[in-house]
Amino acid sequence: MINVTRSSMPGFEEFCEEIKELWESHWLTNMGTKHKQLQAELEQYLDTPHVALYTNGHLALENVIAAFDFQKGSEVITTPFTFASTTHAIVRNGLVPVFCDVNENDYTIDVTKIEALITDKTVAIVPVHVYGNICDVETIKNIADKYSLKVIYDAAHAFGTTYKGVNVANFGDASMFSFHATKVYNTIEGGAVTFSDDSFVQLLNDLKNFGIRSPEEVAFVGGNAKMNEFQAAMGICNLRHLSTEIAKRKKVVEHYCSRLSGINGIKLCAIQDGVVSNYAYFPVVFDGYKYSRDEIFSKLGENGIIARKYFYPLVNEYDCYKDLSTAGTEKTPVAKHIADRVLTLPLYADLTEKDIDMICDIIIA
Repeated sequence: MINVTRSSMPGFEEFCEEIKELWESHWLTNMGTKHKQLQAELEQYLDTPHVALYTNGHLALENVIAAFDFQKGSEVITTPFTFASTTHAIVRNGLVPVFCDVNENDYTIDVTKIEALITDKTVAIVPVHVYGNICDVETIKNIADKYSLKVIYDAAHAFGTTYKGVNVANFGDASMFSFHATKVYNTIEGGAVTFSDDSFVQLLNDLKNFGIRSPEEVAFVGGNAKMNEFQAAMGICNLRHLSTEIAKRKKVVEHYCSRLSGINGIKLCAIQDGVVSNYAYFPVVFDGYKYSRDEIFSKLGENGIIARKYFYPLVNEYDCYKDLSTAGTEKTPVAKHIADRVLTLPLYADLTEKDIDMICDIIIA
């Protein structure tokens, strides 16, 4: 079986050596030495002032939205072409998602349609970097500045990506990264928030650690979203090999492109101008091809190849959101068109050319 992804892992001995001191200290969680080390290394790697580590990306996003203390019932503009977590984090903070369509080139939020959705209730924009494709950060900043809105990026797909030499961690008021096992960079489970506002250091720590500031002081009603030491140790190891992993993924993508480019009815994403990609996913849109997306999905599955309809269905088609007055796929026709036709093909560092050729042969047969 060829799965849609496979987790990158360090050598067994390397990981064992990294966690050896945990057996000596018995300090397994609560911001120990591994947590502090990974935080410092990520701040350096991302070239960003602050990193807050989390047990998963969802709680990272939920917490950073909470940190802005928006009035309940306020509106947040986002996109339905994303994973459930993005919208759930907004709604679980008592806010109303307003769905903006995506553009047909890179499937990120269509910046030409944002302003029409802004009302006197709008407080923020939560754009999503999709498949490693980067949102139009410059236009989004201009819109946010014009209307005094906060910008919180869902950068779950974009770790390691840069735009015009700037790491994506540094755009907007904050960015959330997922370090889930399926991502380019993983800490088994895990996530992080990057930000520049110094006041958020204490605030995010309060939110993720019960508001505990000392053994005898609890100053905030917070929850529990701390990254443990084993997660941090995995992150330390994987960060050492990240450049090699991305280079291998690039070769996989290039081989896919050599086989599938220029075929009528098959649309591939091009690398964006100014962007150094992390090659997170390989989405293919089957639009007018001799086989539909679902037929390709089935053909691959019959041969033990697991692709993914990612993202399908759209968030604004979910049962839990379809009754929202701000939902409705008629308002996001491009996102609907892509969601009904897109398939992400297997992509991981050690995927062989032989396997890629087998996948492509099935598609073009």
